[in-house]
Amino acid sequence: MTHLVLLAEDDRPIRTALERALTLEGYRVIAVADGIQALAAAHRERPDVILLDVMMPGIDGLQVCQVLRAEADRTPVLMLTARVETADRIAGLDAGADDYVVKPFEVEEVFARLRALLRRTAPVAADGGAEGDRDGEGPQDAAAEAGVVEAADLRIDGPSRRAWRGDRELELTRTEFELLELLARNTGIVLDHSTIYDRIWGYDFGPGSKNLAVYVGYLRRKVDVPGSRPLIHTVRGVGYVLRED
Repeated sequence: MTHLVLLAEDDRPIRTALERALTLEGYRVIAVADGIQALAAAHRERPDVILLDVMMPGIDGLQVCQVLRAEADRTPVLMLTARVETADRIAGLDAGADDYVVKPFEVEEVFARLRALLRRTAPVAADGGAEGDRDGEGPQDAAAEAGVVEAADLRIDGPSRRAWRGDRELELTRTEFELLELLARNTGIVLDHSTIYDRIWGYDFGPGSKNLAVYVGYLRRKVDVPGSRPLIHTVRGVGYVLRED
């Protein structure tokens, strides 16, 4: 299956280079130069994944993402951003983006993140597994992923992709949900950075990447609100664990 990528980037050299690279990689590409064109193309073409620059004239990438999510459009969105501050990256996640790449970037990193997003949205096969299942996931794992997970006062419903902390429903992006579900399914077990990267993104972005720390920090703000007992803990130099101390 050839996936359709909607690429929105106002910098012409970057747009042209990415369009050429994606085409050579086997994707079909619709390339546009601003947010208005991006929204029109998203409504008209129904792409499989959207590659969205944050800084665009008129309607920027964050606003495009917000509009799509308000319309209940769950198409995976990979943000391209020149902003390196954590607060700027969080703004993209808050708008509903699934992942981001910081400029300047290597095109292979973009390819890896696109593949990971597309695997996570792969259609369910007739045998009950998802097309492109990760290696090592057997029938028992697939069956477990279909159910409800409970840890402390946290409840996660996999099929509906909804989660609650006590009586409060959590508003989570796709990546936040998958990260929380992974931690909850391994309650009390410390998951190292490489394992989490592999399970969530399908690619280890290396020790210099701040992606995981940003996502965990933002997830904490939604799960471990003031007045509640913290559930998500950092094990310095190793990774993260969900447990009720």
